[in-house]
Amino acid sequence: MFLTVTTTGTPEHPATDLGFLLHKHPGKAQAFSTSFGTAHVLYPEAEEQRCTAALLLEVDPVALVRRGKGKGRGGAPDAALAQYVNDRPYAASSLLAVALSNVFSSAMRGVCKARPERAARPLPLRVEIPALPARGGPDLVRRLFEPLGWAVAVEAVPLDTEFPEWGDSRYVRLVLESEARTLSDALRHLYVLLPVLDDAKHYWVAPDEVDKLLRAGEGWLPGHPEQKLITSRYLSRRWSLTREAMDRLELIRLAETDDSQVEEIDNAVEAEAEQEAKPTPLAVQRREAILTALRDHAAARVLDLGCGEGHLVRELLKEPRFTEIVGVDVSVRALTIASRRLKLDRMGERQAARVKLFQGSLAYTDKRLKGYDAAVLSEVIEHLDLPRLPALEYAVFGAARPRTVVVTTPNVEYNVRWETLPAGHVRHRDHRFEWTREEFRTWARTVAERHGYDVEFRPVGPDDPEVGPPTQLALFTLDTPTDTATEKEAKAA
Repeated sequence: MFLTVTTTGTPEHPATDLGFLLHKHPGKAQAFSTSFGTAHVLYPEAEEQRCTAALLLEVDPVALVRRGKGKGRGGAPDAALAQYVNDRPYAASSLLAVALSNVFSSAMRGVCKARPERAARPLPLRVEIPALPARGGPDLVRRLFEPLGWAVAVEAVPLDTEFPEWGDSRYVRLVLESEARTLSDALRHLYVLLPVLDDAKHYWVAPDEVDKLLRAGEGWLPGHPEQKLITSRYLSRRWSLTREAMDRLELIRLAETDDSQVEEIDNAVEAEAEQEAKPTPLAVQRREAILTALRDHAAARVLDLGCGEGHLVRELLKEPRFTEIVGVDVSVRALTIASRRLKLDRMGERQAARVKLFQGSLAYTDKRLKGYDAAVLSEVIEHLDLPRLPALEYAVFGAARPRTVVVTTPNVEYNVRWETLPAGHVRHRDHRFEWTREEFRTWARTVAERHGYDVEFRPVGPDDPEVGPPTQLALFTLDTPTDTATEKEAKAA
């Protein structure tokens, strides 16, 4: 991916001031590591009259797929060759937008201590992008950039110059020129509109993307005639986020019209003096109970077996004490969602090194699960048919043998307290069974005795004096940590 920014100057204000504004010295070629490749900044020309800064993003598609565990722009983990054969190394996209934000962050904010007056002053600017995906063609490119004061020269790239009858590709060559834009404005326009034209992002769009859009769009997005299209595409057409962004943009527009602050406009409902505290969701209480159990036993390397969409993995990552976290699930789709929620493709190297996600079935032994301090089976066993439960039991307690195992499952006795749950129904349609407290304790004690563990039981949620807690937790610990090594040696012999 390649992009250049050119300006011209005078003896009083040389064009090489661009180096100060970008915080990158014109006399050097610099490289910056990103999670998806290497961003190079260089200056093909740097004279008093004319200066050009180039951003060359060298994308490694193979490393990008491996780093994201197969999740990201391009499809699910089973998308096979499509993950490696794509336009990422060549066409401007959200990858280039993220690189702009990372490499030129100060320039994007308009910060320049060395030349503050130049940062605030409009410059003669020329931006060139040789290959830009534009879903909507040259017409959409003009509709997006011309209202911002850019002179737009856009040319569709033919599919094949030897066969013009095939028509144009979805790519364009773009040149933007303006005499009345600051460098900060230019970079913010590109940061938002590159992924909008591509109509795709290489990472999962989370709620914080709304704040990013409004920061980058400050001063120009509220009044843009294509505001709705820009907002929808930037937020990957996520309806709830788009609606939130549009509501906030309308407040900004009204505030600007009335020459007042947004806070003054958004005061239709006064905050209540006292609000009733919302009950903590059971899922949150369950995760906290699991974390407490893991802390109590000083676990550092943890398996989340049946990790689903990665909610527990995300909580584990927040605590440095958990140095290695492995999420395992049989569902490829669940692992894809987990990867997006965790933003694996945007994590720093140190954080990413702490977490792994891989597909696996708990009905079979797996050598990858051996040697960990703890394993968690949170709301997992009730999704198995009872005849398959012994296979899971052996795979976890017999083969993997972590020092600590945390198992949670619904307490069927508590179901009578759920007003919306019909009598005789389980809590989830995929539950094969739900146990009473006695049934769960009998199973847990049998497993512990068979595999050399001790077991204790803890309530999760309000402990009703008649029917017990909504969730029951069993905490298994090996009698002695050395048993594991002894048994392994015996089996190897």
